[in-house]
This record gives sequence, structure tokens and C-alpha cells, in this order.
Amino acid sequence: MRRPEMVRSRQARVRVGITEVTGPSMVPTLVHGDRLAVRYGALVRPGDVVVFRHPLQQDLLVVKRAAERRAGGWWMLGDNPFNETGDSTDYGAVPEELVLAVAFLRLRPRPAGQRSLRARLSWAWSAVRPLRADASASSRLRAR
Repeated sequence: MRRPEMVRSRQARVRVGITEVTGPSMVPTLVHGDRLAVRYGALVRPGDVVVFRHPLQQDLLVVKRAAERRAGGWWMLGDNPFNETGDSTDYGAVPEELVLAVAFLRLRPRPAGQRSLRARLSWAWSAVRPLRADASASSRLRAR
């Protein structure tokens, strides 16, 4: 049985933040302008959408799906098979220390000009979606 102060200190280490998606590499799961609620330091599982530092340009943050764990780190792939932006096929496995966060919620901003009640309700219904590890996407992506 754990002491209460140990549990509290462990929970205090989990930080939550918001990040914005740019580019088409994660379509259809994520589109340009989506925001992600992320947990920094969370345990990564195959199929998770993660935020990491680009291995060759460490000032650049990247959002991809962790397809599988390999020697040297995580194999990262975008969900969009027609997009040719960088992923692990270009730079190899991403070292574990470059993986910053796991996304758990997608927040889609409201498009400008939505005036009708029906359009606003439609947006509200689809604006917030949980992101879970997608094992089928992970295996589908590994086949590429």
C-alpha cells in the first residue's frame, strides 16, 4: 500500500498543456488548426498520438502517431498516406528522450462565419473528441 504523500507527488509530475496542429500529415485524424490537449511525460503506447522534438531539428515540435517501439526509440508515422512530410521513414526511430507528450483530446476551433444554430450545434457535437491509442492504425501504418 502506498503512502498518500507518494501518490500526491507522483500526480504533481503529470503536466497538461495545449498544442496546435499545423500541416496535413495527420489527416483525417487531425487537421490544420486543431488543438490538442496533451499530457507531458505520459507513458507512450503503440497507436498513441504524440508530440516530440524532431530528431534533426530539435527546436521543431512534431505531432505523429507512435507506430511501434524499435531499437533506438519510437517509430513515428503520420496518418495521411498521401503526405510526404517527414516521419520515421525519413529520420529513423525517435529517441525516447525526444518524446514530450501524449495527446488525449482533440479540440477543433469553430469556423468563422457559422451563424445558423444548426451549424453551431454540428460544430459543438464534433469539436471535442478523445484521442485514444489506435492499435489498428498502428498496425496499418507499420505496413507502409
